[in-house]
Amino acid sequence: MHGFIERHLEDKIVAALRVNPAVALLGPRQCGKSTLAGKLAERLPGFLYLDLESDADLNKLNQPELFFQHNADRLVCLDEIQRMPRLFPVLRSVLDRRGKNGQLLLLGSASPDLINRSSESLAGRIAYLELTPFLAGEVIGPGRGMINKYWLRGGYPRSFLAKSENDSFAWRENFIRTFVEKDIPQLGIRVPGPSLKRLWRMGAHFHGQILNFSKLGESLGLSYHTIQNYIDLLEQTFIFRVLRPYHANLKKRLVKAPKLYFRDSGLWHCLSGIRGFNDLMGHPMFGASWEGMGMENILAEFPGWDGYFYRSASGTEIDLVLEKGRKKAAVEFKASSAPVVGDGFRRALEELQINEAYVVAPVPEPYPLWKNVQVLSIADFIRMFSASGRDE
Repeated sequence: MHGFIERHLEDKIVAALRVNPAVALLGPRQCGKSTLAGKLAERLPGFLYLDLESDADLNKLNQPELFFQHNADRLVCLDEIQRMPRLFPVLRSVLDRRGKNGQLLLLGSASPDLINRSSESLAGRIAYLELTPFLAGEVIGPGRGMINKYWLRGGYPRSFLAKSENDSFAWRENFIRTFVEKDIPQLGIRVPGPSLKRLWRMGAHFHGQILNFSKLGESLGLSYHTIQNYIDLLEQTFIFRVLRPYHANLKKRLVKAPKLYFRDSGLWHCLSGIRGFNDLMGHPMFGASWEGMGMENILAEFPGWDGYFYRSASGTEIDLVLEKGRKKAAVEFKASSAPVVGDGFRRALEELQINEAYVVAPVPEPYPLWKNVQVLSIADFIRMFSASGRDE
């Protein structure tokens, strides 16, 4: 048995409950939301947990007004809230009647837009936080072996903690099948399962690349707008990350289409048939895999920053532009222990007037590459970026 792995979001949830009537913790299925709720129950007095996938717990909400009146002094946690969007009008009434903070913790496996279908939203009463599968900083200890394991298996707890690579791969195969056949229909979305599964597999070929909706649609025999809707669905259920281009006020021709990434490296490897690390090192998209894994960790650790990519028609590009107000930083990802960065990156820094840049690579220690450009690992980037106070 593995002990509880501390999640970086735990203290933020407790802090958010102190200043908001309700907090929604959103993230993909099987990423650890229920486990984290169990940990929070040990810290927060009067914690009452209901699993909306349990018939016994659902029965307790047959008369929701009466249930909440009876438990007026408790912090009620509702798990898998997307299963009962009709509860939202009742929750709004409950929150307004009590008029205090820390009343509700909602756990959901879809974005606020998918969950809040009711005309009665909780706007102004709720804070939204996102829990990802394990982040590198939560599970990686000293040595490169652990980063390779995390990179290969991804961050879903049952995949990462599996006893063997075969067990991990089998779990991810089952996750993909269950997601398509069970999870999507439970959201009330009628999408043909075979079409969605084909999109997953075809999307694996576009990981880290410019997204061509028309080309993808032609490959699958689907319309441009259908592909857009399906990708939007997979983005709102935390499977895809669609990275938008950075549009600076420059007199240059810039790429306008977004990039597509699988948010979890393990799921992408599963769809690509990559079972072991040797398979990964020999794969033509080895670099794209590292880029996606590193990017997801950085964007998840620093949610206050907006992330974009930058590419001009002349070939200047930056994998990730981080922006927060007037502050900007650039990140390039290289899956090499001796990374080489081209002139296109240097020119892009000059074009965007970015004075702070990083090359994130599997290196043991940070070192300077050029003036204002550091080479460092994912863990060192997150530590340095956090220590500087940039995430405040």
